[in-house]
Amino acid sequence: MSKISRFTSKAVTLAKNAVGGRGEVAAPEGGGGFADYAVVSLHCLRIYLEKSYRETLDLLSEMPHILAEIGLEAADLPDHSTLVKAFDRLEMEVWRVLLRLSAQLHDPAGHAAIDSTFFDREAASKHYCRRTNYRVQTLKTTALIDTATQAILDVHCTTTKRHDTQLGWQVARRNAGDLHSLAADKGYDWMALREKLRQEDVRPLIKHRLFRPIDHAHNARIDGPLYRQRAMCETVFSAIKRTLGDAVRARAWYREFRELVLMCVVYNIKRSVTS
Repeated sequence: MSKISRFTSKAVTLAKNAVGGRGEVAAPEGGGGFADYAVVSLHCLRIYLEKSYRETLDLLSEMPHILAEIGLEAADLPDHSTLVKAFDRLEMEVWRVLLRLSAQLHDPAGHAAIDSTFFDREAASKHYCRRTNYRVQTLKTTALIDTATQAILDVHCTTTKRHDTQLGWQVARRNAGDLHSLAADKGYDWMALREKLRQEDVRPLIKHRLFRPIDHAHNARIDGPLYRQRAMCETVFSAIKRTLGDAVRARAWYREFRELVLMCVVYNIKRSVTS
């Protein structure tokens, strides 16, 4: 079985678990719509193939064995506009559940690291930028990484200038029940963040910025091997940008967020297929 076949098989299974579509027919019947799991699977393949909506559907029309994994035939493929509308229709909760399920393919150990990177927003025409007030050209993306498996546990995106400490707590709070420790660099140095993590039974591995002698003492107490694993964030960011691209194709903000979450889902599934 080829890598794309294994990828598609896992994507379909996760999509069915995320949207509850087991037993539902993928293609429309009697004027109905496509099953949600089929739409989600097609979007996963779009990111995996690094193609536009039209190009993805064109390629898949020549891959009957891949379509069969979803339960479709070439004649069943939707128009590209149907995929776009389905991407907007599905709630953000579906993509978050899909991300959580894809991370569980790797059996996370509970020792995580958090860091941020930037993804470009695909260049648009000057006319479009003026018409839509499209000024911010990058998305700040904060990811929570399991250091043992390099699986992406959670992700947050913003175009604003919120501080890392605020974003770090927002992401950590959603996943506190699954974490034993959290490593981060000095950009997340905030005593309130450390205290909040301890209240959730998560050990903070965040070095202090050096202002006083006691800061050296605090840093010396941090578990060295676990703290150094925070570098796994850079490894994961590099892998995503190298294999899936360093820019998002969508222009609308809500689509860009969904697309970045979906890129993380595809990354997790690809790692499970090749590992």
